[in-house]
Amino acid sequence: MAVGASSNGYLKIGEIARESGVGVEALRFYESRGLIEPAARTQSGYRLYDTAVFARLSFIKKAQSIGFTLDEISQIISESLHGQAPCADVRRLAAEKLAALEERIRQLQRYRRQLSQTVAAWEQQGESAGEVCGLIEGLTDTPARPPRRKL
Repeated sequence: MAVGASSNGYLKIGEIARESGVGVEALRFYESRGLIEPAARTQSGYRLYDTAVFARLSFIKKAQSIGFTLDEISQIISESLHGQAPCADVRRLAAEKLAALEERIRQLQRYRRQLSQTVAAWEQQGESAGEVCGLIEGLTDTPARPPRRKL
């Protein structure tokens, strides 16, 4: 039984939050999204979670740590609850995320090279007068800006 668990094996939401490192609002959100089982309620309305919620929260944290969104995690959990083995989908999604990440790294490397060249040119050029900033106004080519995150 978890630390602070009541004699019936259930914990209040605050106790779950403290022991899991997941905030109370996040727990409520996860419950509303079906990521964790709905809590039982006391007569006074307090949420009581079975200590099994720790395993689910651990799964959610691990999935998030490798880039899965809550929507994707919800789908994985749903498939599992419906008797389907979601691991093939998990592998496919992870491979897609890896490919997207590798492309983002390539884009950021291009951006870094271009920005580095611009900064070096500005250092050689010195100050430049302009309406706002002559350095930017004097750019002949529009430097690439960092790509937007699409993971």
